[in-house]
Amino acid sequence: MKENKFNRFKFQPFINEALQDMGFFEPTEIQDQMIPLVLKGESAIGQSQTGTGKTMAYALPILEAIKPDRKEVQAVITAPTRELATQIYQQIVKVTEFCDPDHAIMAKLFIGGTDKQRTIDKLKVQPQIVVGTPGRIYDLVQEQALFVHTAAVLVVDEADMMLDMGFIEDVDRVAARMPEHLQMLVFSATIPEKLKPFLKKYMENPKTIHIEPKQKTAGLLEHYLLPSRHRNKKELVHDALIAYNPYLAIVFTNTKKMAEEVADYLNEKGLKVGRVHGDLSPRERKKMMKQIQDLEFQYIVATDLASRGIDIEGVSHVINYELPSDLDFYVHRVGRTARAGSTGTALTIYDLSDEDALNRLEKMGIVFQNIDLKNGEFVELEDRNRRKTRKKPEEQEDHIIKAITKKPKQVKPGYKKKQQAEIEKIKKRQRRLNARKK
Repeated sequence: MKENKFNRFKFQPFINEALQDMGFFEPTEIQDQMIPLVLKGESAIGQSQTGTGKTMAYALPILEAIKPDRKEVQAVITAPTRELATQIYQQIVKVTEFCDPDHAIMAKLFIGGTDKQRTIDKLKVQPQIVVGTPGRIYDLVQEQALFVHTAAVLVVDEADMMLDMGFIEDVDRVAARMPEHLQMLVFSATIPEKLKPFLKKYMENPKTIHIEPKQKTAGLLEHYLLPSRHRNKKELVHDALIAYNPYLAIVFTNTKKMAEEVADYLNEKGLKVGRVHGDLSPRERKKMMKQIQDLEFQYIVATDLASRGIDIEGVSHVINYELPSDLDFYVHRVGRTARAGSTGTALTIYDLSDEDALNRLEKMGIVFQNIDLKNGEFVELEDRNRRKTRKKPEEQEDHIIKAITKKPKQVKPGYKKKQQAEIEKIKKRQRRLNARKK
């Protein structure tokens, strides 16, 4: 039997059994550093890229600390989207299934889009672990159906996304109902300035665990650049998808409006496309996620906020229809593919205005390959940076003039006249070029 390196945390037998059943034998870097802190009851901020196992980094030590005989809320876990909250809940349930029936741990999921009254009716017995979206949790607290004042731990998952989506106020309201000496665990890809006042309010000298990825993106992921060159970008995306024939591809746009436009165009071209963005109703989102998980779509068009935190298995290709304004999102987007040892392809369609952003991504350690799409096939291009090292035509002209005016060792008769004539010829050409430019 394979040695389980989680044993050093001295978890209860049911947790070790669950880990073995799930095939987890070695903690990830974030788990390795975060679990001991959470077990000690310390507040902490965890920064790590997507797919690093952060859910288990807080879920396992929280489960370890739960007292099954106390039928009251002992931990509250908040997530910005219903899908992410559901995934966290499902991972916790996978572990609690191994509890001794006489010492069962009850976890409950509270998200919008479900019948609130039915939820309230079922809260006669309080769960020990609450997982959900901040708005619904706060609703239940206000209705005096859910009592969070007994909980000692609050988890804020994807905190920067909470901020972007305007949910941090609801988290604040929930936290305000909890004990003064609260253990708070915050997980965020980035720590924006606007998030800091909230952290300062509830966290005194928290430990920060910042896991720098070994590579900025996965090692088996290849990054490609495709210049738009004033072509129709929607047509380019369609042709790229046809050329790739992916197992499952996600096309990322920056706005819901653009996601709809791209998805409509691809549908008109005969592709069956899934959509993941913020304008979908709760029922539509639930149905869409089930269809995606059942592999009904080969292509998905998504926005950053709607897709982050959603675990879609088997993504072979990611296409950036446009680069995100926050370049950290590039890493989140391409992190959807090349997971768990699989290979992946990330293609970015770019305009000349994207040069600065591409240079910054390259400084972050991302190596791009340059390609174009011709007659339905990908062809290699020269590195787009090569032209930067070339001399401009006028610089070349100046270079030639300098070479001509440099006096040779032996001077022939009429040398000066010839030299002057050559210089005049070059200057004439320069004037013509300048006139054309104007």
